Amino acid sequence: MTALTALTIPLAIPSPADGVWNLGPVPIRGYALCIILGIIAAVWIGEKRWVARGGRPGDVQDLAVWAVPFGIVGARLYHVITDAGLYFGEGDSPVTALYVWQGGLGIWGGVALGALGVVIGARVKGIRLLPVLDAMAPGVLIAQAIGRWGNWFNQELFGKPTDLPWGLEIDADHRPDGYLDNATFHPTFLYEFIWNLGAFGLVIWADRRFKLGYGRVLALYVMVYTAGRGWIEYLRIDPVQLDDVAGLRLNVWVSIVLFLLAAAYFVWQGRRHPGREEQVYLEGREPAGAEPDAVTDEADEADEADEVDEADEVSGGRGGEAPPERST
Repeated sequence: MTALTALTIPLAIPSPADGVWNLGPVPIRGYALCIILGIIAAVWIGEKRWVARGGRPGDVQDLAVWAVPFGIVGARLYHVITDAGLYFGEGDSPVTALYVWQGGLGIWGGVALGALGVVIGARVKGIRLLPVLDAMAPGVLIAQAIGRWGNWFNQELFGKPTDLPWGLEIDADHRPDGYLDNATFHPTFLYEFIWNLGAFGLVIWADRRFKLGYGRVLALYVMVYTAGRGWIEYLRIDPVQLDDVAGLRLNVWVSIVLFLLAAAYFVWQGRRHPGREEQVYLEGREPAGAEPDAVTDEADEADEADEVDEADEVSGGRGGEAPPERST
């Protein structure tokens, strides 16, 4: 009876009492640490995939120098614009819009301006844009998966109240108005973490199986991510500006629109370019050593032709047949 009773006691996921650790005068914030680890993982995965596509080692790291700051600024801008009431309302301090470490990064703004950073960096380095975006896209899913744990540290962006065994405990001072009497909520950070890992596996498999190119890996990333983000976003209860547009939250509509656009691009580009790009650099910007290899191949072919000609001459010009013996 005791064992049966123990099995029926609801479990819950605890939230950290504090998401900041102080190493002397230096504060280590869980939210920032998750973002940094996610960026490192995305760059590492993107680098491996880019080299496998024929790119130079170090290219993705160089592009990250552009993409990361652009992405962070874009993510913060999206959050501040869609939640302007948190920073520019009566009694609020607008300067807090700069406090990124307190949470609040909108993925759509991050992807948009991060991609702009890649565009600029790729142009500087002479890299073709679509191949490198395809190489980098799956790693972004891992970055997003790791980054979601930052929401856990900050006790933010959780879902509706639930009594499921995996409900997330939220302290009273982090609960929104109307939910002060509820103790456990849907752990949407965990749902998205698991979804993103599965999406990463799906994108990697599809890319290897079908040799996707011309931006179709990026489009597939957008499709699988938005498919999950849509229903996870629907569970959330954090108040946002324009949180009810025709009955749906703004980010749900964004997910729907982006999914449809990405699906259309995937089909359209698949009909135009069913394969994968052979060249990943702009003409004249290939890595050092690429051209000499081509010259060497041509020289080898010329040497083989010369050897055949010499053999023909020795054999009497009959394609390798020995000359007929003369009768004496």
